[in-house]
Amino acid sequence: MVIVQKYGGSSVADAQKIFAAADEVGRRFAQGHDVVVVVSAQGGNTDLLLAKAREISENPHERELDALLATGEAQSAALMAMALWQRGLPAVSLDARQAGVLSTAEHGRAKIEHIEAGRILAELHERRIVIITGFQGVNELGDVTTLGRGASDTTAIALAAALNADICEIYTDVEGIFTADPRICSNARKHKEISYDEILELAAMGAKVLHGRSVEMASKYGVRFAVKSSAALEAEPTFIKAVKNMEGGSVSGITALRECCKISVGGVSEADVPLILGELGSAGIAVDVITYSALALELCITAEDGTRALNILKNGEREIRLNRGLCKLSIIGQGIVYNPTAISLIWRVLRDVGATVHLASLSGMKASILVDETVIDIAIGALHDEFEKSGMMGGI
Repeated sequence: MVIVQKYGGSSVADAQKIFAAADEVGRRFAQGHDVVVVVSAQGGNTDLLLAKAREISENPHERELDALLATGEAQSAALMAMALWQRGLPAVSLDARQAGVLSTAEHGRAKIEHIEAGRILAELHERRIVIITGFQGVNELGDVTTLGRGASDTTAIALAAALNADICEIYTDVEGIFTADPRICSNARKHKEISYDEILELAAMGAKVLHGRSVEMASKYGVRFAVKSSAALEAEPTFIKAVKNMEGGSVSGITALRECCKISVGGVSEADVPLILGELGSAGIAVDVITYSALALELCITAEDGTRALNILKNGEREIRLNRGLCKLSIIGQGIVYNPTAISLIWRVLRDVGATVHLASLSGMKASILVDETVIDIAIGALHDEFEKSGMMGGI
């Protein structure tokens, strides 16, 4: 059996945690399995490296920044291999070049194109545990690239697909996928299993357990994977699978994408809308929850992009307003939008907690509402309680 395991930054944050992870790796290896391990940089290390780069330059050269950031995962991989050798287990650490993780050329946002797994397979044949740096690849020039923050999950899933692994185990600091953030909702329920589509929506809408691109890749290649806790190894994981059920109607999760804003553009015609969206898209500004009426075009964007969007759209004939301090609240569930009781409950609860609805968007398995950040935690808790009472909350 081939097993790919991924350990995030919090799971390899110090020597004690590295040895705990190494013991779990060793347990699986002792069962006779081939084990490939993907590691992130130790918790906080990537931010530390970014700070060091900005001591030199406020706008560091992209190639050199990737070369610097990649050292974080290289440290983790080497330390994990050392810990395994210390436990008497044969291990080898490989960087992206040695592991054959080939990527597109873009620095800071590269995508994995292909994995040439010959070296990995040769090491497994020699019964070694293979430790691979996550978050990075190598472009056609042989330069190291990074895949974007949190993309070690994507590395692990890509390796699982390339190696035709039996399972990919994502180890993190939580026990699995919950119906809400347990730090906000004390009665949040853990899922025993959840569909690719549901977890992809949760990841896109603010849940930080998994990297969205990793879920897309797992769905595309049919990778079986689970989210497990590195701090509570005895806890049951959450398994992600193709389809939970076809119609559903229950709530899989409630989450929030924080630090959003609403931009309102008045004095525009219907013909102007694609032009405005094109202007923002050309600048790399992602737009979500769009409404258009005779009064204004209203868009949800990240707070980080707010000022930039204002500068791009400034025009003497346009009336532009920016509302900051907003969050995008999302309720996720297979077929939830076709459940009128659920939609009615959402609006009633938001009214009861005094939340102003700035924008709203409904799709097949998602209701997203832009509300003030001052009420977001209260709203999540109240919605979770009401869905619990109604019997519509999923999870185990």
